Amino acid sequence: MHIRLIAVGDRQPSWVDDAFENYSARLPQQWKFRIDSIATVRRPKNESAESARRLEGERILAKIRAYEQAVLLDERGKHLTSQALAARLAAWQTDGRDLCFIIGGPDGVSTACRERADFVLALSSLTLPHGLARVVLAEQLYRAWTMQSGHPYHRN
Repeated sequence: MHIRLIAVGDRQPSWVDDAFENYSARLPQQWKFRIDSIATVRRPKNESAESARRLEGERILAKIRAYEQAVLLDERGKHLTSQALAARLAAWQTDGRDLCFIIGGPDGVSTACRERADFVLALSSLTLPHGLARVVLAEQLYRAWTMQSGHPYHRN
């Protein structure tokens, strides 16, 4: 199973890139984990958020492969403990399809993206800055993998 992240937002602060790369480098090589960034739609003040969501949504959907499981990250999604995420990740691995996580833009995601998602995951009840969400996802994937492999990173 390969895992990737599709994220709206092509420019992040250096601390985000550094932290994301730090955790990404720890993930198993066989996952071939990578990020596909999509430029944030710049919209004039008089243009609706819906038009930005729609355009970014089209760009996201164009990157999702038909055989991939799509997991949308959204604060209104399902809350999982780290242990439950590790179990869910194991189930996804058993399924055998590649896995694609999605972080939408500042205005959220389109209805079409939400409908395409096989699962909606909340990293927190808080609204996280998109760069921080990238880092939290990478860290939690690393944590889940260490729990599956018996590595002492996660302590109970």
